[in-house]
Amino acid sequence: MKYIILICLLLSLGSILGGFLLEVSYSEKLIGFGVMGLFVVVFPLFGYHRWKDKNIKDYMLSQENLDKMRENQKEKKY
Repeated sequence: MKYIILICLLLSLGSILGGFLLEVSYSEKLIGFGVMGLFVVVFPLFGYHRWKDKNIKDYMLSQENLDKMRENQKEKKY
């Protein structure tokens, strides 16, 4: 999965750089496709790859997590 993300990232960045450096009639399209590739393909794949094995409830502010944080603060003070 990370190799797919890396390849898509390099293709998107290459397209953006190619659009800026090459003087062709479709350079604006290269930049646009590169940016679209980043936001439509690379960022969602990266987010999925990084969060797929994590429990979302560990990162939400619930009463249980607030109580745990308060207990940890009390332990650090002593």
